[in-house]
Amino acid sequence: VEPPVTLWIINGIAAKVPVASLNGLVHRAGVDVVYLNETVALPPEPVLTGKPGNPPLTYWNLSEIRATDLWGSGYYGTDVVVATMDTGVDALHADIGPNWRGGGNSWFDPNGEHATPFDADGHGTEVMGLIVGGNAGGFDIGVAPDAKWVAVKIFNDAGSSDLAKIHQGFQWVLDPDGDASTNDAPDIVNGSWVLQGSENECVGEFADDIAALRAVDIAVVFAAGNSGSGSDTSMEPANDPGSLSVGAIDSARRVTSSSSRGPSACDQDIYPRVAAPGKDVLTAGLTSNGASPTAYAFGTGTSFAAPHV
Repeated sequence: VEPPVTLWIINGIAAKVPVASLNGLVHRAGVDVVYLNETVALPPEPVLTGKPGNPPLTYWNLSEIRATDLWGSGYYGTDVVVATMDTGVDALHADIGPNWRGGGNSWFDPNGEHATPFDADGHGTEVMGLIVGGNAGGFDIGVAPDAKWVAVKIFNDAGSSDLAKIHQGFQWVLDPDGDASTNDAPDIVNGSWVLQGSENECVGEFADDIAALRAVDIAVVFAAGNSGSGSDTSMEPANDPGSLSVGAIDSARRVTSSSSRGPSACDQDIYPRVAAPGKDVLTAGLTSNGASPTAYAFGTGTSFAAPHV
């Protein structure tokens, strides 16, 4: 029997209970609501693998957001810590590994599969490459190459998660070492995922989590989703008012056809709030357990637009 998991960030508990006990739980003093801990799948997204070498594909995304201007002014992300909630991170990549903050408060796998950074899928590695990637291959791939990273592997090696594990991820981001007296929370958290089936719905599942992070000045950035090109296709949790939603554009500054559109189902506000490069952007790829430490891939989708922001 799995022990109950305390989700203090939402004042909740995740537990397996007999169906016969549900009626009693619902009417128990202090219990507001009981609902299913639904399975959450990593959304399918076009991820184009390839080798660097084509300048329009290799460099356009960083110059488009004027990252080079920031570097020229001395801003490289120094002293900033960024967290991702994703499929993990391949820390054996030469462009990513050196930027891991390290220590017991810099990696969390609520699925219990990996005690140290790992990524079986590649999605999380590609996202992280765009955030902190260096130039080990002779070209720049990351927006903030001097920033440090920490990560929550909310999706297991099969690409699956559930609501409770995602809440645990938010909770860890708020207090990585479990000691409220220390300040080891990241400055920014990036979520390049959506709650499938939430198109044009204000679900609010992660509203308390996002509000808690925002209350301590952690910036919350989410991919807008790939349910376009129609309007009214905002998605959870990007459409939460506390989240900065990010859509995708191509090298001609055209919104990609699949990028979700607004208005936000939660407050009818502009959605997404901003757009960033999200088509054929060069980033880090899986290293095959270190055999190819400078492996690269091209990514397409709002998952890859969000980390630019």
